[in-house]
Amino acid sequence: MKPTIALVGRPNVGKSTLFNRLTKTRDALVADQPGLTRDRHYGHGKVGEKPYLVIDTGGFEPVIDEGIMFEMAKQTLQAIDEADAIVFIVDGRNGLTPQDKMIANRLRQGDRPVWVAVNKIEGMNSAIMTAEFHEFGLGDPVAISASHGEGVRHLINEILEGFPDQEPEEEPTHPKFAIVGRPNVGKSTLVNAILGEDRVIAFDQPGTTRDSVAIDFERNGSNYTVIDTAGVRRRGKVTDMIEKFSVIKTMQAIEDCNVVILVLDATQDVSDQDGKIAGFVLESGRALVVAINKWEAADLEQRETIKRDIARKLAFLDFAKFHNISALQGSGVGDLFGSINQAYDAAMIKIPTPKLTRALQLAMERQQPPLAGKIRPKMRYAHQGGSNPPVVIIHGNALEAVHASYWRYLEHFFIKTFKLQGTPLRVQFKKNDNPFEGKEAPQRGRRGPQAAKNALKRR
Repeated sequence: MKPTIALVGRPNVGKSTLFNRLTKTRDALVADQPGLTRDRHYGHGKVGEKPYLVIDTGGFEPVIDEGIMFEMAKQTLQAIDEADAIVFIVDGRNGLTPQDKMIANRLRQGDRPVWVAVNKIEGMNSAIMTAEFHEFGLGDPVAISASHGEGVRHLINEILEGFPDQEPEEEPTHPKFAIVGRPNVGKSTLVNAILGEDRVIAFDQPGTTRDSVAIDFERNGSNYTVIDTAGVRRRGKVTDMIEKFSVIKTMQAIEDCNVVILVLDATQDVSDQDGKIAGFVLESGRALVVAINKWEAADLEQRETIKRDIARKLAFLDFAKFHNISALQGSGVGDLFGSINQAYDAAMIKIPTPKLTRALQLAMERQQPPLAGKIRPKMRYAHQGGSNPPVVIIHGNALEAVHASYWRYLEHFFIKTFKLQGTPLRVQFKKNDNPFEGKEAPQRGRRGPQAAKNALKRR
């Protein structure tokens, strides 16, 4: 399982900048203004073959006991409890502050390993900048510049050394699917309908399910594993001491499965939280089936509303199949398995290199990659680089100039060509190495002085 790293510290010390650096994204808002980040923010990162999960937190003010800063502090404490390792970020230019000392005292009371990252050291003497932070008694501080990247790789490598290498995952032999969604949309009721028994607690109260529960079962002679997960609330609503672990456990369940069933409530509008869950599923590369539950309880107006919401807010899930179901009555539940099997087969497909290369050539015949200045990218052949989700690696020249729109065109073309219903697909480009790069080009058609003299003598 991926190690989870929490970034904590006072406001405006560079936590979100480091988060973006570690995840290679711009997901966290960054500005020279304290208090910009409030809720916890999760992201993926990877160094070499070692993946990890990062939690960005708001500014930690341990002495405040009311208002928005108090709520931000509670979010930070929850992230500390969820994490496997903690990066305590301080501002090297401001020096050690009383708030830093209080945070250090709080971190020493826990059982998580802590790394002190002294940020904003660009252009400064690292030894001088980190000297006073030894006072924390949390080990040797690491000098970094989150905005410029200095020392960041050394920091993350040092953290990940304490965690064992992840063993390659075995190829699953049957579909393993997780049921996710907001609280009280009927996830546990759906699990019981799938299993044909009251296997998990289903109750008309949000937050009944506290943990992810994996259950093996057989249906029509085929084996499956279903994972019932806790509802993912909006992070600002997570306050219960046990429920605070639900978000990260749900995210881990998504990564551990092959197929995700996203459950929506037909009697409610599609919320921003539904979109965030769907976005995380897509980011994780998992195959997807969408179940619109409580269809029998929705009136005509509610049904039309959720159809419009799906078309507007979840348009990026066009690769998935949607089902109208009633988990309580059992209607439509059996139809989910056809889509689960189809999505699983698409996610685990093995495509021969000749077929992929022919498909690539056909895609280029129909639409050439656009010019980048005077250069047109040249794509020579393609092969599969992985499954769950399928990854297509394309080799050629000048591929760094491929426009994002053409990138998306190729992804959709491969999905349509190989009928990959229910799964996203990733396209990666690999530039061919130039064997003559860095070498002096041979001189052709030109003669040195001695060669010219010899030619004159022969005449």
